[in-house]
Parts: sequence; C-alpha cells; structure tokens
Amino acid sequence: MNARITLATAARILRQLRGDHRTVALMLVVPCVLLGLLAWVYADAPVDVFGSIGPALLGVFPLVVMFIVTSIATLRERTTGTLERLLTTPLGKGDLMLGYALAFGVMALVQALVASAFAIWVCGLDVAGPVWLLVVVAVVDAVLGTALGLLASGFARTEFQAVQFMPAFVLPQFLLCGLIVPRDRMPGVLEAISDVLPLSYAVDAMKDVTTRADPLGEVLPSLGVMLAWIAVALVLGSLTLRRRTP
Repeated sequence: MNARITLATAARILRQLRGDHRTVALMLVVPCVLLGLLAWVYADAPVDVFGSIGPALLGVFPLVVMFIVTSIATLRERTTGTLERLLTTPLGKGDLMLGYALAFGVMALVQALVASAFAIWVCGLDVAGPVWLLVVVAVVDAVLGTALGLLASGFARTEFQAVQFMPAFVLPQFLLCGLIVPRDRMPGVLEAISDVLPLSYAVDAMKDVTTRADPLGEVLPSLGVMLAWIAVALVLGSLTLRRRTP
C-alpha cells in the first residue's frame, strides 16, 4: 500500500460525493429525521422512552446508512468498469479499501456531529458523559458500517443484491444488540452471539456515554472491539474484492 495513492483515492471519492447531493442528504438528514420522529412519537409518554432507546438508535442509524451507501457505491465502480481500470494502475486493493474508509470517515465525522447535535439540542437527549466521546463513538460506528458495506459489496453482483445484503449483515445485529431485549436476559446462545457482534458494543458504548458521568473506562474496550471489526472487515474486503462483475 502507498499512503499517497490512498489519500488520492480518498480525495477522489470525496469529490464524487460532493457532486452527489442526494447521497450527501441521505447520509446527513436521514438519521436526524428518524431520531426526530422517534422523539416525537414518545413526546407525551409518561416515562422518558426516547432517553432510554435514543442512544442505542444513535448508534444504529449511522451504521445502517453508511452500510447501504458504501456497498452500492463500491459495486457501482465495479459494474461500470471504473474499478477494473483503476486496478490496472499502481492502485492496490488495500489502497482502495483504506481510501474508501478515509473518505467515508470524513463523512462519518460530519454525520456524527449533525446527528448528535440534533439528538441533544433538538430532541432533548440527556448526555451525562462528555459530548465529544459521544461523537467519537458515532464516528467509529459509522466507519464500521462503511467497512461492513465494503465487505458485503464483494459478494453482490447488482445494486439490488447489495441492498438485500443489509438484512443479512445488519438485522441480526439489530435484534441482538440489546435494543429490544437486554443482552443479559437473552438465552445463553443468543447472548454469546451478541457478545461477538460489533453493533452490541456500539450500543453499549452509546448507553455508557449517555448514562455515566465518567464513562471512558467502560467505552474504551467497546471502541477497541469495534476498531478490530473494522480492521478485519477491511482486510477481508480487500481479499474478496473483484475487478469486475462476471
């Protein structure tokens, strides 16, 4: 891998995103709309329902949005022949994967700032811990969605298939992350599976930041697991990436 080529790849992807206003709107607006609707639905509830599930969804929505956008964007480069032409240059698969991760990491930072600010100052989400740590968890969570999207795109032949991979990659994590049933109340097998899945740690970290005044000690191990998943997904994605769709 070459750092200059990786940065050039990230810059190319950011230029493409800058011209795609609808995709940028999807990444920045959709999480805010969903959080706003959720807060509105429970506005008159006798207990603070949004305060209990809002932090978890603040970890779920960025991952889902980034997964969809990244998997389709990567697949489109392959089906249009762009990827095949790029890989005839000194660009390596690892450079491509890291370039995508860096570019969407920048978008993830903007998305995390917008979504966190909207949840706190518009929806009234109470955050006991430092807000900067909430943003860090949201950024890592969105980059995780990017890495999983890059991995999933290697197995899809069409954009329709890429979207269909979302239920396979994301929904099991959504069901087992502790949002619907606390993880320690699940059957033993399901709790063991949830202990492996990365979204469980994203949700735990979000909850720790919003409920603890000094959550750094609890959040760092969760961030470590998420970063390990990002590294594994990028390595596997570079190994399974094909030049073109058969």
